[in-house]
Amino acid sequence: MSTAATRVTGQDHIWSVTEHLEDILATVRPLEPIELQLLDAQGCVLVEDITVPVSLPPFDNSSMDGYAVRVADVAGASEEFPAVLTVVGDVAAGQAELLHVGPGQAARIMTGAPLPPGAEAVVPVEWTDGGLGEGPVSGMRAHSAAPEGAFGQVQVHRPAQARAHVRAKGSDVKAGDRALDAGTILGPPQIGLLAAIGRGTVRVRPRARVVVMSTGSELVQPDEELGSGQIYDSNSFALCAAARDAGAIAYRVGAVADDAETLRATIEDQLIRADLLVTTGGVSVGAYDVVKEALSSVGDEDEAGSGIEFRKLAMQPGKPQGFGTIGPDHTPLLALPGNPVSSYVSFELFVRPAIRTLMGLKDIHRPTVRAVVVTDKALTSPAGRRQFLRGTYADGRVTPVGGAGSHLVAALAQADALIVVPENDTSVEPGAEVDVVLLG
Repeated sequence: MSTAATRVTGQDHIWSVTEHLEDILATVRPLEPIELQLLDAQGCVLVEDITVPVSLPPFDNSSMDGYAVRVADVAGASEEFPAVLTVVGDVAAGQAELLHVGPGQAARIMTGAPLPPGAEAVVPVEWTDGGLGEGPVSGMRAHSAAPEGAFGQVQVHRPAQARAHVRAKGSDVKAGDRALDAGTILGPPQIGLLAAIGRGTVRVRPRARVVVMSTGSELVQPDEELGSGQIYDSNSFALCAAARDAGAIAYRVGAVADDAETLRATIEDQLIRADLLVTTGGVSVGAYDVVKEALSSVGDEDEAGSGIEFRKLAMQPGKPQGFGTIGPDHTPLLALPGNPVSSYVSFELFVRPAIRTLMGLKDIHRPTVRAVVVTDKALTSPAGRRQFLRGTYADGRVTPVGGAGSHLVAALAQADALIVVPENDTSVEPGAEVDVVLLG
């Protein structure tokens, strides 16, 4: 936390949301690029420009099932006076040896098959009698069931212009074109393009590996029986899902009891598979705030910027926060509060940007819009503290969900936006404009 070390602080210093985020992003560095197989690279950021080695399509080919013909042979064709052509064989996709279409001839051709020499256009099979000597047909019979369809005669009922229903060589991309730029996020279309131009591997920044763990002796796993004073662990599930939603590979660790040595040992065990560690709970000022107890003195005295610093932020929910690096590789660790809404709001503000920075993504923040508050009473905020209220957003209007003081999971589940009450504002009146962070 080299940036943090330069700030003038005291024990009672209150950090702004912006200061805390700046310190996190100043410490987190994009992961080193690696070469991955195409499907393993989905969701990753490309670190190289990709140039097309071969044109797509690599040859003139048919865009329809039909007949490859010469334009002059079908000029003036109609159902009343069809053009009658001799079928010289089939041209199927992947066929190496091509037929030659001469005057008065046609080749039965399949979608994607190369346009044979001599042919100038393709007439769809629906414009023909399919070689049956009757009216227009709706399709071809399977070659295995009717091999005679590849020969004989065909009646064409419509004329065709030159190059009709022909996909030209290089009409998609040409050899030497730029296929993808460095910085592109590889989704299904990009993966498909890479495969189409013959790339089996690609150089990318990998998806960040994020380990999420809850702390608290009161936490019980879902589907287990609750004992006296116990609650179900929801934070690790919500934050693990949020990390995956941000693009990371997330690993959830079962709740760790309120014991400092156990927590330190668990964190050390997880370092081998973590690019980022996220804990939730145990960062406030209570006697059983185990994360603060376990991690306050883990830094390397000989290594500037290492260790975990715990802070109070000018925000609600989420005032207590911790951040720093841990382990021999100085793996970033973010320690979030234990209240479910506090931890999720903190994830959106601090963890999500850190994950997306690790992955080399350009857009690390959620989109923010201005919206009119729809409520019948003022939204209040403690003086000098930015408050993040839950809300629903639609058409430039935002409606609070769960009330100004609600820290309930249900209120968060109903929300798709965070309402930002500016620092030093004590209230926002109904109908006022505020910044809204869109979560969807």
